[in-house]
Amino acid sequence: MAPKPKIQNADEAIRWITEGRTYTWMTAEHERKYNIHISPSGWSYFRRTHGLGPRQIRDEELIPWGVEPRHKYKYLLVLLRAEARRRAGKTLNQNDNYRVDALLRELKERQAVVHYDPDTEEGFHLVPREPRDEDIIRQPAKVTRKRRSRDSAPA
Repeated sequence: MAPKPKIQNADEAIRWITEGRTYTWMTAEHERKYNIHISPSGWSYFRRTHGLGPRQIRDEELIPWGVEPRHKYKYLLVLLRAEARRRAGKTLNQNDNYRVDALLRELKERQAVVHYDPDTEEGFHLVPREPRDEDIIRQPAKVTRKRRSRDSAPA
């Protein structure tokens, strides 16, 4: 049985992960530099075994809904995910910063919040802010997001 390919430079790999590089980018760059292919699951394993936190930010205060698969990539949800990353201290690229800032300005100007209605085609809508709204979203009566255990979180 042939030995598994190994990541050649742990410090470099840690830097790539902390910079937010995608597994696809890291695979291509590692293969270019070292002529060794590392699969996405190999990068995920490396990340976990080196104590690096999960790649995805889960903010149940900002995204408390169990989102229907057809709404998974809707624009307002994408911006809420970016804002969640920013609130978690992650650095956003210039385009994401611009788009999130534009949404926050629009919410302020329109006195609105983001609301999720899974029974509509678009799913996410801006609705007028009410006195009970404390953040940029309309909190649902109950959290519908399915919680994942830390071990089963996607890589």
